[in-house]
Amino acid sequence: MSHAMAAGAAPKDGLSHVTGPGEPPLKQATIPQLLREAVASHGDAEALVFCETGQRLTYRAFAQEVDRCAAGLLSLGVTQGDRVGIWSPNRLEWVLTQFATARIGAILVNINPAYRLSELDYALNKVGCRVLITARSFKSSDYVAMIRELAPELGREVPLACSRLPELRHIVVMGDDASSGMIAFTDLTGRATPALLARLDGIEAGLAPTDPINIQFTSGTTGMPKGATLSHFNIVNNARFVTDRIALTSADRLVIPVPLYHCFGMVMGVLGAVSKGAKMIFPGEGFTPAQTLDAIAAEGATACYGVPTMFVAMLQELDRQHRDLSTLRTGIMAGALCPIEVMKRVNRDMHMREVTICYGMTETSPVSFQSFTDDPTEKRCETVGRIHPHLEVKLVDAEGNTVPVGEKGELWTRGYSVMAGYWGDEAATEASITDGWMHTGDLGVLDAEGFCTIVGRVKDMIIRGGENIYPREIEEFLIRHPEVSDVQVFGIPDDTFGEEVCAWVVLKPGSTLMAEALRDHCKGQIAHFKIPRHVRIVTDLPLTATGKPQKFVMRDRMQEMLRNEAAQNA
Repeated sequence: MSHAMAAGAAPKDGLSHVTGPGEPPLKQATIPQLLREAVASHGDAEALVFCETGQRLTYRAFAQEVDRCAAGLLSLGVTQGDRVGIWSPNRLEWVLTQFATARIGAILVNINPAYRLSELDYALNKVGCRVLITARSFKSSDYVAMIRELAPELGREVPLACSRLPELRHIVVMGDDASSGMIAFTDLTGRATPALLARLDGIEAGLAPTDPINIQFTSGTTGMPKGATLSHFNIVNNARFVTDRIALTSADRLVIPVPLYHCFGMVMGVLGAVSKGAKMIFPGEGFTPAQTLDAIAAEGATACYGVPTMFVAMLQELDRQHRDLSTLRTGIMAGALCPIEVMKRVNRDMHMREVTICYGMTETSPVSFQSFTDDPTEKRCETVGRIHPHLEVKLVDAEGNTVPVGEKGELWTRGYSVMAGYWGDEAATEASITDGWMHTGDLGVLDAEGFCTIVGRVKDMIIRGGENIYPREIEEFLIRHPEVSDVQVFGIPDDTFGEEVCAWVVLKPGSTLMAEALRDHCKGQIAHFKIPRHVRIVTDLPLTATGKPQKFVMRDRMQEMLRNEAAQNA
């Protein structure tokens, strides 16, 4: 898309309200249609490379494997609208499941690989997953053991019946070695009989682009995670427009070290690449800077995705060991603002002179703003670019009035990308969407050219290394501890991760609970990145006159305490 087409995105009448260009047109297509088009145009070209395992598939071979997986799901009784959970790091089976569920109209439920017991229990039950496809383990998480703890009745009979997971019928374990009562992924695809394969085209013909196809959990400030429900139409089009902005083509080779469970990996990465017939390169199951740089060099990659902390780690690794990255051209940095010195080094030392910045949220599929490849470096660091096609954004004050250009306001988004709603939570949906406008909760500023700067959050979300962390969820977990009377969780600045999680805890009378014991209580129950780095046992919490906790006071006091401790230890 040309800058001329984006010119209409500048605010008018001095108000912070912008509308994206109307070109290119929106695509009325499902995910399987998108893949079929890629096969028709680029069938013999490589589609996926998994560097850690050596797996490589052309678009045609990939589509065939997708069909085998889809037929296997049919053999388990999965039908349109059923929820299929995927709990795994970046693996080939993840991408196969993504397209196989879409082929038969089942709804893919993304489960964070870092989830622990209470989070897994909640997610599976919230959306009523009938099938869970899982890796055996990842890092310190033994997924099979956790599932057995949730489902002790699990035996050799299928479908299983489990009191804690009443909707779940089948568990598929990636690989070719099934545990008792579970199905090996290779056995699942082996169930693809000619009769089942013959049903796929007919099922797909009955799907509509507006059908829900994906649920992604995004935490709220007022409770447990909510399931943002997205359609083919939402994510197919967002994937197209994201990769349009980096001028991705079938000649490109895109490295995807970001997680597939997140929109960054599965929408901007996988679907974006498929929309252009580009090659997808996955360095490993999780991100390591050395693996990612090795993949770039070995595959002659032209593009790379990541959050700023990933690029900082790659630059540090590059200082330790040189790689030839001269094939790189572009990529996307998202999740947090990029320091200008980091951007300059990425442009120079990684040859990514056309890297762009994105802003969005899961509920908007995800991207609303993105810079162009030739925007000035300062604009690419200080702003999140300009509005995407077919979207409308306004910044509003507390009364919902559009604020003047240059003033702070909450960012509201409207258009094709807004989710259908939160699964099974009508009240939360109504509170978040007004007349089609998604309330993002982010505070932004628009300038006269339509560039947007994110300046804060209406509520107290913490962003740690690109992960969105909502204090209320952690507070609700900690308050269940029998010795905890009150707790407040907030973020404090951190040089490495952007922010770190901090908890101030008031104990019940007579308790001698230590801070480290409370941290240990979190392990195995909530994701590692949510466990508070700093825990302070306090006698009371600073409150307003009306009894509301003053997190900004706690934040300031905590930073002062840490500075004093650092000075004493110096």
